[in-house]
Amino acid sequence: MSEWPVVVVGAGPVGLAAAAELLERGLEPLVFERGERAGAAVAQWHHVRLFSRWSELVAPAADRLLAPTGWTRPDPAAYPTGREWADEYLRPLAAALGERVRFGTEVVGVARRGRDRVVDAGRDSEPLTVHLLDADGTERRVTARALIDASGTWTGPNPLGGDGLPALGERAAADRIAYQVPNLADPSVRARYAGKHVAIAGSGHSALTALVALVQEEGTRISWILRRGEVGNVFGGGEADQLPARGALGLRAKQAARDGRVRAVTGFRTEAVERGEDGLTLVSDQGDRVERVDEVLVLTGFRPDLSWLSELRLELDATLQAPVRLAPLIDPNVHSCGTVYPHGVKELAQPEPGVFLAGMKSYGRAPTFLAMTGYEQVRSIAAALAGDRESAERVELVLPETGVCGGSGVFDAEPAGGGCCGAPAEPEVLTLAAPAPRG
Repeated sequence: MSEWPVVVVGAGPVGLAAAAELLERGLEPLVFERGERAGAAVAQWHHVRLFSRWSELVAPAADRLLAPTGWTRPDPAAYPTGREWADEYLRPLAAALGERVRFGTEVVGVARRGRDRVVDAGRDSEPLTVHLLDADGTERRVTARALIDASGTWTGPNPLGGDGLPALGERAAADRIAYQVPNLADPSVRARYAGKHVAIAGSGHSALTALVALVQEEGTRISWILRRGEVGNVFGGGEADQLPARGALGLRAKQAARDGRVRAVTGFRTEAVERGEDGLTLVSDQGDRVERVDEVLVLTGFRPDLSWLSELRLELDATLQAPVRLAPLIDPNVHSCGTVYPHGVKELAQPEPGVFLAGMKSYGRAPTFLAMTGYEQVRSIAAALAGDRESAERVELVLPETGVCGGSGVFDAEPAGGGCCGAPAEPEVLTLAAPAPRG
């Protein structure tokens, strides 16, 4: 099967890093991206500044590939926005990979050639067939020796409903509900939220980012919807966080709460969204209500799309939808706030030969993902595919110990079920301080 390429799904940070690693190992990568350019998902949160420095956002193999092209390395100590990450790194990297990166092509299915998931014979010897759909509607397929799924989870935001499904009325109120951090530099977006009553659902750093941005808008009222029973350590590690930008964000959010500019509603699991003449009303599973809401921001994390992998034999954790050997390392229901250990092919291997989930996709519904983690994953996978088992099983990464739950160098998911902060308590409406004078 050596004459066939290794197919990589997604031309984001981890997918392009995988291609660079494979190429350096003498393997031929073929990257399929349904967007029209590298970092298509990153471009959708281009206005958000990352918690990681440039030194933590450039994959080592990508750096080596870019060096001879005249690429200018960004300041390693600076924190880029999503736009800067895409423009100054991802797109030059895709250009360096050349025709190996194909845009406007969606992977819609993968299978073992001539065999559905039930058939045992030939699974170790037959290649994979990757089914593609081009932007013009053309269907085709390619043959691959292996597959690295680095497609991420951006297209699968978690719904507002507290049971993991859309709340009753959530779809009908879609024009008043958004699932990403708003770009307030855009006048039309700012007009949508400024001076309004905005409900922000979520306890990760994406929610904190939106909260900190919106409290600067005169007249904007914020109800912060938390499923957990108490605010607890949602603000993170503060000055103790080894990702300083993340710690600083938590401190700014905490100060806004202390100043009374945020009304936190804890233990609130949304069951329904009701629409009336005076706006939306959020109703919890206990009958509690948050009323007269103009706009809702649902920033409760993401989930993987596994539908197009249905003919492959995957071994995924029943809770997180992550590879079973990885899940114990990242499960927020088990781990208190601490380090997620670096890992590689040993934890990511699947029963289906030559198939790997990498990057955000490998974390399933778990939070705490760092770009550095994804780069180490694909370094290990590429080494294994090249037959260098010793390198594949060696850890070549030291992660910062953050001392906080949630948080990432990219964007964040909400810890499941209250995560490290205990079981939910009875709903409580909490105003953290008296309102500070405005203006």
